[in-house]
Amino acid sequence: MKAPPTIDRQTAVVLIAAALLGMSKFTFGSVHFFDQELSGFFNAGRGSLWSYIYFFGMQGLTGFGIPLFILLFLFRRSPREAGLGLGDFKLGLTAVVLYLPVATLGCWFLSSLSSFQETYPFFRGVLHDWRLFAAYEVLFLFYWIGWEYLWRGFLLFGTARTFGVWSIFIQTLPFAALHAQRPWPEAYLSVLGALLLGALVWRCRSFWVAVPIHAWQMVAIDFFCTLRLKGLSI
Repeated sequence: MKAPPTIDRQTAVVLIAAALLGMSKFTFGSVHFFDQELSGFFNAGRGSLWSYIYFFGMQGLTGFGIPLFILLFLFRRSPREAGLGLGDFKLGLTAVVLYLPVATLGCWFLSSLSSFQETYPFFRGVLHDWRLFAAYEVLFLFYWIGWEYLWRGFLLFGTARTFGVWSIFIQTLPFAALHAQRPWPEAYLSVLGALLLGALVWRCRSFWVAVPIHAWQMVAIDFFCTLRLKGLSI
């Protein structure tokens, strides 16, 4: 029987840190936490844009800033080893260009479901102001950089020394679990999406390719749900 791989210190730290940082999304980094504990300092109402700015920023910090510090400074990995390089840029760009029309069509269909209209957009204030909608989606990029790096940068490349290509499946597990309470089509699609995105990032050797894919899906679902909630025919 083949001996199991030896887990080195980096892999152990990355696995534990990813779990702790992922949980921070639901504790100290959530909209609820800001509303309960911090909104008074900003003279902001509950569920205001400030709540989401905090939410996006904390995801950027816990998903990108802290993981980068661990890999680059604690374990002395190069940016390329940490998944920060451009990698196979041509393949990544081709995948993005081919996927976005498919994602747009899928989001248009999903936006017709009441469960999606009840969920998206998260910040309901954008329903009344398109300029606020645009600002909200731009700010959301901080979230997506943190979200994608945590799973498809830090966890994927951080455990690759031990698990190799099987790291694709490892990063799928927490990603899918964190979608469990979303509308059920999204919850189940998250498993397939995590596998495909993980494989694409692994092949391109760069986490950046996942950011525009995931960010565009959010823009599209928010946009179509907003149109439907406004009663505009699409």
